Amino acid sequence: MSRYHLAKCAAQSLLRTPRTTSPALAYNILQRRFNSTQPSYPGHVPLNCFEHAFMLAGASYMALTAPARHDMVAAVGDLTSGPVLPTLRDQMLASPEGRQILKERPRINTKTVDMNYLATLPHNTFGCTYLTWLERCNVTPDTREPTHYVDDPELAYVMQRYRESHDFYHCLVNLPVDVTSELAVKFFEFANLGLPMAGFAAAFGHFRISSAKRARLFREYVPWAIKCGSSAQSLITVYWEKRWEQDMDELKRELGLWDAPETKWPKPRHAEASSVEHVAA
Repeated sequence: MSRYHLAKCAAQSLLRTPRTTSPALAYNILQRRFNSTQPSYPGHVPLNCFEHAFMLAGASYMALTAPARHDMVAAVGDLTSGPVLPTLRDQMLASPEGRQILKERPRINTKTVDMNYLATLPHNTFGCTYLTWLERCNVTPDTREPTHYVDDPELAYVMQRYRESHDFYHCLVNLPVDVTSELAVKFFEFANLGLPMAGFAAAFGHFRISSAKRARLFREYVPWAIKCGSSAQSLITVYWEKRWEQDMDELKRELGLWDAPETKWPKPRHAEASSVEHVAA
């Protein structure tokens, strides 16, 4: 089977893939059968330009029509991040904290972060505030999709680091988990990091909200997101796990951040229901 037909089969399979099946796994099966290209890291799915185009088209369609498909949103993030990731890596290399992150490659999930320790920290420390945010929003850091479609292992980690740091941005600017807040954070991320997926989500996601919410989004949240995101330190360079004990007000001053416009926090819901709106790009 030619690589063209392999890519076509993969794209068609992607559109039929149920939520419980990983599209990366489905594509890996096809690739192992018809392609000898070896992955560069665990979970990596090598693509040529034709396969990349087919996967991007299929994932973009699914991300637009079924935003709850976090795996599709993440796939679009992987497939569109190529031009920006080297710049983010260079920003990390220019920063002492960023260099340490690239050297140690920490991960953010409930296995690597001691939530019990965060619960012992004083009020208004970053760690305590983050834990309170997780509990208040009924979300968990374990829902982030792994990187599959970035070829370079170091750049793949940069993408993973961005993805796993997303909750910290919500916490720092005092935004909950709902569609409007996610869009505000995406505008903020695009201004701060320049990742195309953040711009993609910001540009098309607002069609999911009411006209009244859309009007407030562009009247209040977008100006804040652009101004705050563009003037703040590049957040990809921050070693968050070494900031748990830092005072939130001090941390925000250091990074050049301030709170988003006031929003109404939703009533607590089950974690699964909350995570549906938690964009995993």
